[in-house]
Amino acid sequence: MRIALLTYRGNMFCGGQGIYAAYLAREWKRAGHDVHVFAGPPLPELEADIPLHVIPNDNVFGQPYPDFFDPKAPFSLLKPLSLWELGVSRFGVFPEMQTFGFRLMARWKYFQQKYKFDVVFDNQCLSWGLLGLRAMGVPVVSVIHHPLHIDREADFSIDPRLIKKVKRTLYFPLFMQQQVARRLDRIVTVSKASRVEIERYFGIPQHRVPVVYNGTDTEIFRPLPDVRKDADMLFVGRTEDRKKGIGTMLEALSMLPEHITLKIVDGRIPSDGLVPGLIRRFGLEKRVIIRDEMLSVEELVREYSSARVAIVPSFFEGFGFPASEAMACGLAVIANAAGALPEVVGTDGSAGRLVPPRNAEAMAQAMKDVLADPAHTAQLGRNARARVEKTFQWSDAAANLVDVFEDTRRAAHGRSRAA
Repeated sequence: MRIALLTYRGNMFCGGQGIYAAYLAREWKRAGHDVHVFAGPPLPELEADIPLHVIPNDNVFGQPYPDFFDPKAPFSLLKPLSLWELGVSRFGVFPEMQTFGFRLMARWKYFQQKYKFDVVFDNQCLSWGLLGLRAMGVPVVSVIHHPLHIDREADFSIDPRLIKKVKRTLYFPLFMQQQVARRLDRIVTVSKASRVEIERYFGIPQHRVPVVYNGTDTEIFRPLPDVRKDADMLFVGRTEDRKKGIGTMLEALSMLPEHITLKIVDGRIPSDGLVPGLIRRFGLEKRVIIRDEMLSVEELVREYSSARVAIVPSFFEGFGFPASEAMACGLAVIANAAGALPEVVGTDGSAGRLVPPRNAEAMAQAMKDVLADPAHTAQLGRNARARVEKTFQWSDAAANLVDVFEDTRRAAHGRSRAA
């Protein structure tokens, strides 16, 4: 098939969506499909023979004056979409999803005439512009990793003030995504937990939403026996993401003996953010190791191997790359029984422990139990890697998505003939 893969922000360090796009593009190319990636900055790192079509923006969101002004291109912001981005972003609106779709739609006739794509696969942009692409005759499938409503509710639970609720409601393009998702040819998702939430927030019945699990690169993410263990436990992720459960994790740590340590890996920890404040609140300054620089994938793998247990305290994960990556690196996992984490970690206890969400006492007990017997901890880690090798492979994810594309294309052709 000839596949157009869309990702409004493509860099792998922007989060799980960047990882998702890069690996799927690689696997489709290896399987003989012709895949083109359409991405906005920061751009993905793709294999050399995968075409990348850049959909530019002026990257004005969150930047104060004069940082968003480029003196080398003084008239760049005078373009209509750029002016609109600049204006609405001053009120806290995140406009990149909308404008990515509009910019792509404006150029789509050229791309489609030149390459004749069989299907468009959208990486949860869900922009109005996708309806324009579909109207031009190409089937559009989108993945929803999880509804952004969940992120908004997590923010509300941290700060319920009215002004905060207004700001977060403005930030997320929820209305646009709800309207667009219902009008595309097909929606897919990455876990059964996300499928339930898609029905709840988007009104799309679960039987119409195929689940295709993500993969994890077990050649890159693997145990490194030569790496010294310098922490008992490890957390990897965006600590400012309110649904990650940082407070529960640090409160649980404060209940354990003082010799037990935790390492936090996040390249974007602000000095006035959640982590510094919670460390001071629980008196953990000597027990928490911070790695707050941007790491390469190779450096990240070494960090996974520097601990004995991975902690994933999220209140919701659509999939949970930190869990599957840690498992691939041979770590036992302690995770909340929330979202897709039971699907990733497993519910039989062979690869780690699941605990009730927002329960610091239960998490502390699980930490104590798993760390108590080093031999058992190591066996959990070996079981965890075996589970990833069996269940979460990118080649399987890519092949299963192609099956969805084929079904979608046949259905679209059937509608065309009937019309």
